[in-house]
Amino acid sequence: MDNVSSHKHFILNGFNELGALRPVLFIPFSIMFVVSLFANSLLIYIIISQRSLHSPMYILIAGMAFVDLSLPLFFVPNMLLSFLFDWRGISLIGCLVQMHFIHFVGSFQSTLLLWMALDRYFAVCTPLYYHEHMVLSKFLKFVIPLVIRNILMITVLVSLAGTLSFCASNVINHCFCEHMALVELACGSTAINSLVGLLTVFLIPVSDVVFIAASYVVIFRSVLKSGRSSVKALDTTITHIVVISVSLTVALIAFLSYRIRNGLPAAMRVFFSTMYLLFPSCFNPIIYGIRTTEIRKHILKKLTFCRFVQTVPQSLRNQKKTVM
Repeated sequence: MDNVSSHKHFILNGFNELGALRPVLFIPFSIMFVVSLFANSLLIYIIISQRSLHSPMYILIAGMAFVDLSLPLFFVPNMLLSFLFDWRGISLIGCLVQMHFIHFVGSFQSTLLLWMALDRYFAVCTPLYYHEHMVLSKFLKFVIPLVIRNILMITVLVSLAGTLSFCASNVINHCFCEHMALVELACGSTAINSLVGLLTVFLIPVSDVVFIAASYVVIFRSVLKSGRSSVKALDTTITHIVVISVSLTVALIAFLSYRIRNGLPAAMRVFFSTMYLLFPSCFNPIIYGIRTTEIRKHILKKLTFCRFVQTVPQSLRNQKKTVM
């Protein structure tokens, strides 16, 4: 075993079962990529440009949009080039770097939802002390520990993957470097990697979801007791619940599809795992843009203004023609 060299170059072989139809995937995934870039960029621009939206709740929504904007950039362009030109190769270092950024940025999808749940908890349950709780110096005590947790867990996860020897195969059955897709190619024991991977799942997304669920139980109990006084704050809470429900559903499907190997074709497992990262990036900004009243008003105002600017030159030209 000592004489067998470890692979330093890998082939991303996702959707290989489709054969000649594989390049067709460029169309739907490129459309989703463009929608994600446009919708999240517009959402960030609206929140930054409007002073009335510079409140904690909207800043957290902008943070979610930034995560949703950044995450596809780490794997979608490379995946699209692979569909068009069959560029499937990636080095071990490149694979580990991509894996680190994908899992690190992706970990903040649930963490930001937890921060939003805290924001709604303070807004609904302690409205008189909301601004006091959401002062940056006080809210940082909820931010810094979770950021440190995400950094440590993902760094350990990826570092352990980098210490493995890959002598069995260099073909990764995925479109990007997903942790377990790489680890399963190792030729030694991967028990520690599996354990750390499981701990990472429980300490980041699962624990975040538990605290989110607990906070919303308290929120709804408070609303039922107070009657109509918190209905306006509850409207934004429902928007967050819609986003959380969709994100959890997609994540659960991806989790189960990757572990029920006999029930699904390999292409379906890769599809669900890819959509777990890409679909929320398209879905979240659209829901926040439609469901959040203040953001929707500013988006409509901006689109109306752009349409007006486009029609003004034409009307001026028409006036010039009538004068002549």
